[in-house]
Amino acid sequence: MLGYVAIGIPCGILEDSIGLNALQAFLLSVLFYSGAGQFMIPNMWLAGGPIASIIASVSLVNTRQMLYSAAFAPACKGVKKRLSFLFAASVTDESYGVNVQKFSTGEWSVDRATMVNLFSQSSWTLSNVVGVLVGNAIGVPLAIAAFAMTSIFICLLVTQKWTPENALAALVAIVGVFACKMIGWSGPAILIGAVLGVCAALAFSWAKGRG
Repeated sequence: MLGYVAIGIPCGILEDSIGLNALQAFLLSVLFYSGAGQFMIPNMWLAGGPIASIIASVSLVNTRQMLYSAAFAPACKGVKKRLSFLFAASVTDESYGVNVQKFSTGEWSVDRATMVNLFSQSSWTLSNVVGVLVGNAIGVPLAIAAFAMTSIFICLLVTQKWTPENALAALVAIVGVFACKMIGWSGPAILIGAVLGVCAALAFSWAKGRG
């Protein structure tokens, strides 16, 4: 939740820069709830991107959420459908990282994981609203505010348990995203990089198991 404060306020500042008010930022955070997407919208708007391009790019980036929900499907066996739906619909990058580690201990449940998601969303939403209300008054340059989301991904990366599979997944994902952006595929870059990283790690794990 504290991590969301650090990136939610800069996101709110960016939203204020394109004319969103506190209520609009609140509704966007509650109904959309995508840190990466909410950072992309004002950045692309300020860059002069057309609305259709913004919608398409954000939609492509957020397709990674399907991978997160699918990864938790085994944990949702025997759980009520309403709770499973709420849990799957509120998973984000950060809460996914927390819940993956918790589920690996064998002492975690879907209702607890859902609470992690909802508390995270509450922190994110309130921080966005504060960011809009404060606006540029606190003097945070827009370039630094835009980097806040990248910084939390870096934090999630360095706190992972470093195994050969994780290291390979991270390396391949980074190279994949960089390659996509080099050829002009900025929209699906994150999704493609993530899928390539996962596939590389799975292939490595399979090869090691056969050896």
